[in-house]
Parts: sequence; structure tokens; C-alpha cells
Amino acid sequence: MKTKFGFAVSDRIGFVLGAVAIKDVHAQTKAPLYVVTEIDVKDLDPYLKEYVPKAPALIKKSGGRFLAVGQNVTAIEGAPPKKRVALQVWDSMETY
Repeated sequence: MKTKFGFAVSDRIGFVLGAVAIKDVHAQTKAPLYVVTEIDVKDLDPYLKEYVPKAPALIKKSGGRFLAVGQNVTAIEGAPPKKRVALQVWDSMETY
């Protein structure tokens, strides 16, 4: 009798602890934010001297990071993209 009672109590306690742990795990996950930027440069000289040196450092300091940066992008489908494209990832919308 004591064995059955102990098993029933431990079963209920395990269920409650598992439910609380799963709730906490799900509450902590936040989806990352991906930002695709198409850059159309009208004047290349100021872009290269003023924007390019400062932007990556500012993005990194703010919590973002670059996944890809490129130019002369080829479109597979749809309208052609701008000449320069950057793909960034941020931990969450709050950090962006």
C-alpha cells in the first residue's frame, strides 16, 4: 500500500515540476530578428569614407551581427535587388 501511495505522489510531483520547467524554458526563448538591407548608393565616395567604417562597429555594439554582405547580387526570382545587400541578425526585436 505504501509503495503505491509513494509512486502516486512522486508521479504527481514529477509532473508538476516538469510542467513548471517547460513553461520556464518556453518563456525564455525569443526568435532572432533577421534584417535584409538593400543599399542603393548615389554618391560612392562619402558612402565609403563615412558609412562603411562606422556602421559595422555601431551594429556590433548594439547587439547585431552581419551574416552576409555583398554587391552585384543576382536575383533568382522577382525584381532585381539593389547593387549592395547586407543580411544582419539580432538576438530579438527588443535589441534591434
